[in-house]
Amino acid sequence: MHKETDVNVWQGRIDHETDSTYFRYHQVVQTASTEGAVGIIGFACDEGVRRNNGRVGAKDAPLSLRKQLASLPWRHQVPSTSLIDFGDVICEGEQLERAQQELGDKVADILAHGKAIVLGGGHETLYGQYLGVRKAAGPDASIGLLNIDAHFDMRSYDKQPSSGTMFKQILDEDPHAHYFVCGIQQYGNTTALFETADQYGVAYFFDDQLESDAFTAALQDFMNAHDVLLVTLCMDVLNAAEAPGVSAPSPFGLSAVQVRDIVRKMVSHEKTISFSICEVNPSLDIDNRTAKLGAYFINEAIMNI
Repeated sequence: MHKETDVNVWQGRIDHETDSTYFRYHQVVQTASTEGAVGIIGFACDEGVRRNNGRVGAKDAPLSLRKQLASLPWRHQVPSTSLIDFGDVICEGEQLERAQQELGDKVADILAHGKAIVLGGGHETLYGQYLGVRKAAGPDASIGLLNIDAHFDMRSYDKQPSSGTMFKQILDEDPHAHYFVCGIQQYGNTTALFETADQYGVAYFFDDQLESDAFTAALQDFMNAHDVLLVTLCMDVLNAAEAPGVSAPSPFGLSAVQVRDIVRKMVSHEKTISFSICEVNPSLDIDNRTAKLGAYFINEAIMNI
């Protein structure tokens, strides 16, 4: 089900009514479904997390992220850039697959006129984002899947898809999709998952390898090798002290500065057309710490994509 965003979500401090150099996000975002350079779409869903036996609550993230984003200064270097809020796709009951398809259609519509920013939701959001990118790019385009995550999310989906199966689903279905993930926790994935990643030719880097020249070179080579790039950030990649409001917190996770730098590298590539942020769980957050950090990452994506 699709729902338009309540315009009252976009509010905050006003330093000047007409001088755009003073503007914040709530003063530039448009909530009418018109053409725009950057489009935001929310995915209010944590059915995939529930199926994966995680802690639910990520369905409330799109609202929390918008509230935190609203008061950030609008600093886009291209003054004419427009920002359109296309509302939320809401997963009703257990109808995950239907909601993912609807999200894909919305993402494809946004990509017809600009770039797409997706506010998840559990990381099952990624599959709907991918469907939209594939639809927009065409059947033969090479898609690079860029994931910043502590986990591979390549579990078996023999029984049903979940927030832990999406990348395996995509690689099984799509011979023109390839997967690069960074921030992997050595002890956050089973040996079987490492073997699955190796079997599928996944390019992965551990959390302690991200300052190396080898990582930078491999990332650049991967991005250059594909027709279009999809970027997704799972907030559980961060250290739990900085991002406590996630389903699966990581005590040895990455710092916010590390993640910001990686997001910048990925979204600024000319082939990147979509970014998603997933696994913010407001019910587990502390003083909106995770939602605010997430809003800052969204801002980085919008400023650089």
